[in-house]
Amino acid sequence: MDRFTISLDEELAQAFDKLIRERGYTTRSEGVRDILRTHLQAAQERRSQQGTCVASLSYVYNHHERELAERLTSLQHAHHELVISTMHAHLDHEHCIETVLLKGSVKVVREFADQLIAERGVRHGALNLVSTASSAPHTHGGVPHRHLKPNY
Repeated sequence: MDRFTISLDEELAQAFDKLIRERGYTTRSEGVRDILRTHLQAAQERRSQQGTCVASLSYVYNHHERELAERLTSLQHAHHELVISTMHAHLDHEHCIETVLLKGSVKVVREFADQLIAERGVRHGALNLVSTASSAPHTHGGVPHRHLKPNY
């Protein structure tokens, strides 16, 4: 493991210590590693539309909006090869939040997310994408398959 030292002004160090306590890290190193992974992953994703990913797409919408729920469901069905699962929760008498778990090529997942978020009536759409690599093919119980693992 490589070690390095960083210098922080007192205000930044106190804010960072507060953040790591809130997030439950036991050391500053754990917090720094997590932040670095997040930023390195984001930088890689911005540079490339290549490869595969897993992602969660979350959005809020008003279920009273004319035919919106039907349009959202139709979009998911039209891209069934990407959609792993959908979770739906009611926020109040009008608004719902959905989270759609996705798996596929980075380019196609981003395009789908952009299309769904752009639907009239969808609010607060956000895509959390993690690029993946495929393992070498192997078998369990005689069934050949591959696993996805996060790139970092």
